[in-house]
Amino acid sequence: MHISNVRIQNFRQLKDTTLDLEDELNNELSLLIGKNNSGKTSFIVVFEKFLKSRKFYYDDFPLSLREDILKLSEKTDEYSLAIRLSLSIKYGEEDNLQNLSEFIVDLDPKSNTARISFEATINKSKLLKDLDAVTKRKDEFIKKNLSDYIQVRYYIFDNFSDFEPKHRSNLIPKDASDVNNLINLKIIQANRNVTSSDAKPQDRKILSYLTTQFYNSKVKVSHDELDGINSSIIEADSQLSSNYKAFFSPFLQNAKSFLGLTDLNVVSDLQSKEVMASHSKITYGINGTELPEHQNGLGYMNILYLLLNIEIEKADFEESGRDINLLFIEEPEAHTHPQLQYVFIDQITETLKGIKGLQTFISTHSAHIVKKCNFKDIRYFRIQKDEANTEIRNFYIELQARYADERNTDIDKVEKENFKFLNQYLTIESSELFFAEKIIFIEGTSEKMLLPYFINQFDTDGLGDKGDIALTSQNISILEVGANAKAFKHFLDFLEIKTLIITDLDTTKECESEKGRKTYNACAAKIGTHTSNGTLRHYYKSPEFGDKGFSAWMDKLKEHSHDAPSPLIKVAYQDVQDGYQGRSFEEAFVSANMDSIGSNLDDVDGLKNKDKFDDCKSDPDKFVEEMLDSKGKSSFASSILYLALSKDNLKWNPPSYIKEGLKWIAK
Repeated sequence: MHISNVRIQNFRQLKDTTLDLEDELNNELSLLIGKNNSGKTSFIVVFEKFLKSRKFYYDDFPLSLREDILKLSEKTDEYSLAIRLSLSIKYGEEDNLQNLSEFIVDLDPKSNTARISFEATINKSKLLKDLDAVTKRKDEFIKKNLSDYIQVRYYIFDNFSDFEPKHRSNLIPKDASDVNNLINLKIIQANRNVTSSDAKPQDRKILSYLTTQFYNSKVKVSHDELDGINSSIIEADSQLSSNYKAFFSPFLQNAKSFLGLTDLNVVSDLQSKEVMASHSKITYGINGTELPEHQNGLGYMNILYLLLNIEIEKADFEESGRDINLLFIEEPEAHTHPQLQYVFIDQITETLKGIKGLQTFISTHSAHIVKKCNFKDIRYFRIQKDEANTEIRNFYIELQARYADERNTDIDKVEKENFKFLNQYLTIESSELFFAEKIIFIEGTSEKMLLPYFINQFDTDGLGDKGDIALTSQNISILEVGANAKAFKHFLDFLEIKTLIITDLDTTKECESEKGRKTYNACAAKIGTHTSNGTLRHYYKSPEFGDKGFSAWMDKLKEHSHDAPSPLIKVAYQDVQDGYQGRSFEEAFVSANMDSIGSNLDDVDGLKNKDKFDDCKSDPDKFVEEMLDSKGKSSFASSILYLALSKDNLKWNPPSYIKEGLKWIAK
């Protein structure tokens, strides 16, 4: 038995949002990821409000509905304003349906889904009646007091059309107790009260407090497990009673003399719960080197906090015996370094194993946690800008469908290989792409070294348009992907992230080998007839080399006249600058900085035949061919960067295609 679908309506930015958990083999853990303010916390809060607090406020309604609420009248359809959480629950023959049977109305043996909805509606008649007595600022009255007029109800439904006014008679009301017998909700929130050594004394023992909670949860479940502790307390009771008798003997004698009380005694009455709460603490260290809990690092405290909380919730899940157990964990990465995040996410599934009907939801902004997870568990939150609504997308299934095709042609095979590469890249290399506001893909080591310098220079020189935010102040992920940028197209379209791809023209010329075979050898851009760059061919949909339209396609490529791959993707490669077009970064850079290279020739590494500079300085192609060591490109780039940072009066010019690309990504 498990929740297979969640639909949320009219709650904050979750105006109409669906989470699919249909996969019966993969619904135990869901990783909720997305950019800031994409609705992850709201998703958790709506569960808390319906299953715990049952309290809603004016600010919980979407912005698009607030005007209707403020203009409430007899004609208003209050059900169209309702906040709603609807759950589809799948069950099988192996499940005990005692609690779920309250929600099963379809007796068809082939049916295996029960549907429950929680609905928060405005009590229109009561609110309008009270508004009649409000003479001024009715809007403010509604904003401040709306929570008093919201009623929470529970229904069984068959179709979402049942919530329409004309079909609401199809809804079957249920009691809160029926829901409570079926679903158990636990939330470990992001605002965890772990504190450092500068906290107030009363706030410094959160872990010790949790050990007490853990102990108390065990007391409820098993006394045998605590036999050793209880025996020690009984023994201490006896010893303390004997000591109390000797210590209080004079006082008791006076009581007998003055009051005539002959049976007055002082005895010990230790309670295990009180002993744990008031006389136990967590420390670090051994053999006299113990330190209090608040003097340990916040990262360790946070992980210990999570582990203790999870153990406490596990005990409650097991004791309550409900059929559906929901555990939400918000941002487990708080205060922790990557290794601790890896350990946590590696162990969490094992830690929670064996709890009946458990579905765990972890929200995170950590690329390290995403990296260690199964991508089939990812649910990606994205705001639909045109509709001001959050959608939750099944990352793996939806993205795989974009890369796969039933026709199984050669192109489709390539796309499937791209998907396989992408899956491995995000696991091994970088999951930060999920959280990036913008992305820049670069091809090689030279660009990787020098692009941060170009970006800083771009901001310093004010090359962006008026009103643009400085590039150095934007959340831009820069990743070196080599020639594999082509594998990311569907991924970028899926996440709708603005992306700049910096690559090379890589011109080649068709030749014939000694054996009569066609070969394509690298050549200067001005005589190039083809390109070896798979990224350019992929994004600009190149014909095959032998096709009739390839020559025209190649001309448009060199002229930069192809249409952009998409509004959110720009491919930047060498263009004509001062009458010259290079085929690679090095040639374009040399062309834009030949005079400065000559002035600092002795300090530029990665070069050979420096005595030929005068012969090569008017021809960047010749410079790269005869002077740049093919194995020295990284040395060349690193020395260029060193000179830029160490010489006050030296400033390198970025090639024009990089400058234009940065100007585009800055917007």
